[in-house]
Amino acid sequence: MNMYRDNTKAVFIGNQVIGNGNPILIQSMTNTKTEDVESTVRQIKELEAAGCDIIRCAVPTMEAAKALADIKKQISIPVVADIHFDYRLAIAAIENGADKIRINPGNIGTKEKVKAVVNLAKEKGIPIRVGVNSGSLEKTILEKYGKVTAEGIVESALDKVKMIEDLGYDNLVISIKSSDVLMCVRAHEIIAEKTHYPLHVGITESGTVTSGNIKSAVGLGLILNQGIGDTIRVSLTGNPVEEIRSAKLILKTLGLRTGGISVVSCPTCGRTQIDLIGLAEKAEKMVTKYDNLNIKVAVMGCVVNGPGEAREADIGIAGGNGEGLLMKKGEIIKKVPEAQLINVLEEELQNWSE
Repeated sequence: MNMYRDNTKAVFIGNQVIGNGNPILIQSMTNTKTEDVESTVRQIKELEAAGCDIIRCAVPTMEAAKALADIKKQISIPVVADIHFDYRLAIAAIENGADKIRINPGNIGTKEKVKAVVNLAKEKGIPIRVGVNSGSLEKTILEKYGKVTAEGIVESALDKVKMIEDLGYDNLVISIKSSDVLMCVRAHEIIAEKTHYPLHVGITESGTVTSGNIKSAVGLGLILNQGIGDTIRVSLTGNPVEEIRSAKLILKTLGLRTGGISVVSCPTCGRTQIDLIGLAEKAEKMVTKYDNLNIKVAVMGCVVNGPGEAREADIGIAGGNGEGLLMKKGEIIKKVPEAQLINVLEEELQNWSE
């Protein structure tokens, strides 16, 4: 299934490596002002704890580029500097320790400016992510295809790649994004046949947590399941920690990542006498701290089907009227008040042994 991924070029990003069959890494982007080092570091540490592998920061000013040096000292995951329009910001970002830079060579200026950036990246061994977005295709490509198309997105991206290759550099990652999910899928299918560079995959401007999750799950699922993609980002309008939770779940659902706890919960019905929705949400958040465990946790709403459905899980809780049962491997261990169910569950996870 990994026919494309196994044949992509290995690219080193700080202490991580992508491509050439390596595990798919999860990326996110800070939404703090990069110039505000304290807030940015706080958010990156929160994302690291949630399971983020690579973080991207916007670099719109020289102050932001210089802030990268201080940010880097305090975090342990690689930083990608996101640059638009000003080649001097790309140079400053590399000089201040960016592990990778994201540019669109089409909007960075003249060939000499692109060359200056490429030469410094080459000198420092910093990969360049060539990013093309369906919303910013060149006029010539739009005229050639008549509108935004998957083929046009790919042609634009490969033109930019060639521009950098012609300057003698091939330490590249490609990212092609569109908010049109099926167009994005098609573009990835086309480009995977035409290039061996690793691909960073995401559905851009996908929306709020609900719509963004659905669009990203469908789009990323269709792309990743074909063996295409080396890093992913679930773009959501909200707290970036949600992006990590979603990305982990997408990879796990596709069998592309193991480890971590799976939570299953019933959809609730008229028999439910406890706050199952609240319980399930608390359980889902709480278990993210236990990525070292590869087990299934069931959160069930009633004692009618609960024990039976929870039998498939390693551990489970089933609610009754103001109280609930704790179960292990389908056996009832004890009955506890509803308010204590999550604490009892966490206690079991802390002391978990097969």
